[in-house]
Amino acid sequence: MISPLAHVDPSAKIGKDVTIHAFAFIDADTVIGDNCVIMPYVSVMSGTRLGKNNKVYQGAILGADPQDFRWKGEKTYCEIGDNNVIREHVIINRSIREGQATRIGNDSFIMAEAHIGHDSYIKGRDVIGNGTTIAGDTEVGECTILGSNSLLHEGTKVGDWAFIKGGCRIGSNVPPYVVIAHNPAVYNGVNAYILRSRGYKEEQIDDIASAYRHIYQSGSSLFNAMKRIEADIEPSEIRENILTFCRDNNLKLVGVKTDL
Repeated sequence: MISPLAHVDPSAKIGKDVTIHAFAFIDADTVIGDNCVIMPYVSVMSGTRLGKNNKVYQGAILGADPQDFRWKGEKTYCEIGDNNVIREHVIINRSIREGQATRIGNDSFIMAEAHIGHDSYIKGRDVIGNGTTIAGDTEVGECTILGSNSLLHEGTKVGDWAFIKGGCRIGSNVPPYVVIAHNPAVYNGVNAYILRSRGYKEEQIDDIASAYRHIYQSGSSLFNAMKRIEADIEPSEIRENILTFCRDNNLKLVGVKTDL
């Protein structure tokens, strides 16, 4: 169902069983996948690609022009996967780089008034709280929770299964499986409750806790903490996720000494 009071550009590609309510604006060069619901006053701007089964609530703007002086009008994109809920007044900016995209994966819940900047990558199955601000070139891993009004500075990365509590300002990288709280942001333990609820075993959670005792509570540099993790914890996917994240992100973690 497409309301006659909605504006849908003739070049827009609309899938099967899509509902577009009155006063929505669907720009040229857009794609809306099957079974999506577009509520009143939503704007889907040029370059936006929506997958299947997404619901977008009132006042959201998808594929907005990037808020970055480096963007000079290049043709860029905003790519959103399947089964996402995007609540009221969310703004998602397109990329600033020719032919590239801001990307949102599948199965995420993006709450009201969140803002996702250019070239960010939200991997999927994430919860992004009310009023959360995600700057450009930021990456958020799978199954991560960003509490309401948290703020991620440009270029930061957050690992899988992390939980950033409401109001935190994140200027460094957040490794997987942790809880981050307070300002300045600090390590606040392992995200054990969520991990247990999703089927992680106690021995796996113990390994995560042991790894982060070395990183956050030993008083050692991160370089030395990583050596201790390799020596003390049996090889596993979880251990490798933690070590790989640390190596790939130049040893710059929230609340950790980086001297060698």
